[in-house]
Amino acid sequence: MRLLLFENPKHAIMKSRTSPFQPTQRLKEERMRAAIMEQHGGPEVVRIADVPTPEPGPGEVRVRVRASALNHLDLWVLKGLPGLPPSFPHVSGCDVAGVVESLGEGVEGWEIGERVLINPTLSCGECEWCAHGEDSLCDHFAIIGEHRWGGLAEYIVVPARNLHRIPDHLSFEEAAAIPLVFATAWRMLMTQAAIRPGEIVLILGAGGGVNSAAIQIARAAGCRVWATTSSDEKMERARALGAEFVVNYRENEQWAKEIWQRSGKKGVHVVVDNVGQATWSDSIRLLRKGGRLVTVGATTGPKGETDIRYVFWRQLKIIGSTMSSRGEFLDLMRLVEMGVLKPVIDRILPLDRIQEALTILDRGEQFGKIVIRIPE
Repeated sequence: MRLLLFENPKHAIMKSRTSPFQPTQRLKEERMRAAIMEQHGGPEVVRIADVPTPEPGPGEVRVRVRASALNHLDLWVLKGLPGLPPSFPHVSGCDVAGVVESLGEGVEGWEIGERVLINPTLSCGECEWCAHGEDSLCDHFAIIGEHRWGGLAEYIVVPARNLHRIPDHLSFEEAAAIPLVFATAWRMLMTQAAIRPGEIVLILGAGGGVNSAAIQIARAAGCRVWATTSSDEKMERARALGAEFVVNYRENEQWAKEIWQRSGKKGVHVVVDNVGQATWSDSIRLLRKGGRLVTVGATTGPKGETDIRYVFWRQLKIIGSTMSSRGEFLDLMRLVEMGVLKPVIDRILPLDRIQEALTILDRGEQFGKIVIRIPE
C-alpha cells in the first residue's frame, strides 16, 4: 500500500511546494481488506479489495480499524477535486477509531491494545502557522483520507501524535463519529465566528454531520439555535439536539422570509452556511447588523451570489473555516469526555455495504453520521 501526498498540488487550498508527510511505511506480506477507488466517479466505483497491510515507520502507529465514519469529504474525493486523490488506488475515510496494533520506532506513551480515535489533521509542526498553533493553516496541511490513505480499511498507519484515547463511555462507532465534524464545527463557531451567549445562530441543513455537531456546540455556548432541514423527522431530531426553532425548507419555499419575520426583521447574529450556492444570497440577507456568515463547505456549488451592499451597509463578516488546531481538538474532546457533546449516528453499516452508505450520504438522507463497522 502506498500513502502519498501532493508534491505539486493543484488543489486550491494546498499550496505547499513539498510535503513533510512523505511515505515511510514498509509493506508486510500480509494483506488487508479495504474500500478502494481506482478512478473518479460515483459510489459504484468503490470496491472491496485485498491490499498490502502497512507497517508503521518512525514516529508512527498502526491501528486496527474498528469503525470509520463517512463525511461529505469522501464524496468530494470520490467525485474528483483538482489534484485529488494524489494517486490511485486510494482509500478514503477521515474519521477512524480502533485499537493500537503496532508501534513504530521511537513511539512512546502508547501501548498495544489501547482504544484510540484519530485526529485527521496533518500538519508539519515547523512552519510559521504551526509555530502559532494554527495547524489547519499549515503550509503543508493535509487530511487523513483525503491526501493520504484513510480508514475505510482494516488497518491504518498514522503519526502517533494524531492519536487520542477513546473515553470509556463511548463505543468504537460513537468514537468514529466525532473527530472531523466536531473539530470542524468547534473551530467554525468558537474560534472563527466567536459566538457569544444569547446570540441567535442559524444553521442551514441540520442533518449534516458538521451541523448536527454545530447545534450542540452552539447550545453549549449559550446561544439560541435556529435551523433548517428537509423533513419532519429531521426537524424533531434537530429539536432534540437543542434547536429551538426549525424550518422544513422543502415544504416551505419561503423559509428565509419566515426566519426574517421571526427575528423581528432584525436578522440573526450568525449563519452557518455549508450549503453554498443555493442559499448564499439568503444567508447574507438574513444577517443582522454586525452579523457573521461562517462556512466550511459548499455542497450545492462554490459560486454564491453576494450583494455587496448588504456587506458594507450592515458591516457584515464573511468567514471561512477548515478543520481545527490540535489545541481546539483537545478542547472539544474534554466536552466529549464530560458528556456535554455527543456523537450523532444515523446508521451503522458493514464495510461490504460501502457503496450503499456513500449513496445514502450523497442523497442527503441521513441525520448525523453514517458509520462503517470494520469486522475483526
